Amino acid sequence: MMNTNKPHQASLHDVVSCQSDYDPAALPVQQAQQIIQQFIAPIHAIEKLAIRQALGRVLAADIVSGINVPAHDNSAMDGYALRGGDLAPDANTELNIIGTAFAGRAFDGEVSQGECIRIMTGGVMPRHCDTVIPQEFTLHASELAVTIPAGKIKPGDNRRLKGEDLMQGKTALLQGKILRPADLGLLASLGIAEVPVQRRLRVAFFSTGDELRSLGETLDEGCVYDSNRYTLYGMLQRLGCDVIDMGVIKDEPAALKDAFRSACENADAIITSGGVSVGAADYTKQIMAELGDVAFWTIGMRPGRPMAFGKIHSHGKHAYLFGLPGNPVAVMVTFYFLVRDALLHMMGAKCPALPLVRAASRSIIRKRPGRTEYQRGILSVGSDGNLQVAITGSQGSGILRSMSEANCMVVLQHDQANVAAGEAVDVMLFEGLL
Repeated sequence: MMNTNKPHQASLHDVVSCQSDYDPAALPVQQAQQIIQQFIAPIHAIEKLAIRQALGRVLAADIVSGINVPAHDNSAMDGYALRGGDLAPDANTELNIIGTAFAGRAFDGEVSQGECIRIMTGGVMPRHCDTVIPQEFTLHASELAVTIPAGKIKPGDNRRLKGEDLMQGKTALLQGKILRPADLGLLASLGIAEVPVQRRLRVAFFSTGDELRSLGETLDEGCVYDSNRYTLYGMLQRLGCDVIDMGVIKDEPAALKDAFRSACENADAIITSGGVSVGAADYTKQIMAELGDVAFWTIGMRPGRPMAFGKIHSHGKHAYLFGLPGNPVAVMVTFYFLVRDALLHMMGAKCPALPLVRAASRSIIRKRPGRTEYQRGILSVGSDGNLQVAITGSQGSGILRSMSEANCMVVLQHDQANVAAGEAVDVMLFEGLL
């Protein structure tokens, strides 16, 4: 595996100093997204994989076709290959059948005027033939001749052209593309067995808090099971990351520092949940600041206001840091709207922004301008055939059940106010995201 990773030179201070009206105590979502994208640098570590192992990986170089696909003009139908000029404009056309072309076994004779051949789908078109009539459109076909009804086809019909899918020397896939099933098929059609891909991004994550218990432990009074590590695990797996689950770290300075150092030395990025809001026993912010270049934000969003972001260092290594709030829904929202794109950028993936669709709200939604709100919703098709969305009840940031019930997120923009019933709102679908 080749590794050409170079440290990112710009400091977080350099990035935020270019932002007008930067206020870490009241940071709009869009500005936070811009700062993260400008500060993050992609990793540059490449490995070659067989295409069957490359699904979901990020392509590390453009793929250029070495052949034409298809390699020859060929038939799109089972039928008869003929010369388009032989078709009579206003009468039936009768042609003599002089041979057969199968897929993978071409007809090697000459097709003259008034002649045709039987041809199977994918069969190479003989020289001078430019048209195929499907066999079900013919009349009076026999072993020796076939009659073509007037006006049933026109010259050029049902012929696939050489290089129609991809011409030799043309770029088939662009660097940064996340390889999907169709891409594997395209690579195979070009005869390519191996491709260069970015190595998987390594992400370490842990939760902080003395009240948290892992699964299998006794749930003492005042304690809760740690759900955040499981949602983070699922979200990171969906992105194709190599994950390092470091468990629950107690609110003790030495333990926290050891955890951050270990994560930094073994991962490209670190995600924590809890410990970034104001709290008497929260040492996390202090340790983050000691180890690197970290900003602490109060973001104009709901849920998920407190967040830490930056880069920490340990023994010559560095890792990008995302300190998320502790409430379960806030963790998921901040991950999807602030962390996900940053991780994709680190992977070298070139992905368009996730699309928003418009849907009519089925009820009034209370919203004050000056912050972006993300409400869990259920998108459906109304009796009028148009999209509609209903909010999943209480929107408390600790109610993870509503996230499980929802199939979308209603995105209420920064300057938006109350939404009336029937008014259109922006919706982001969970399918493809969760």
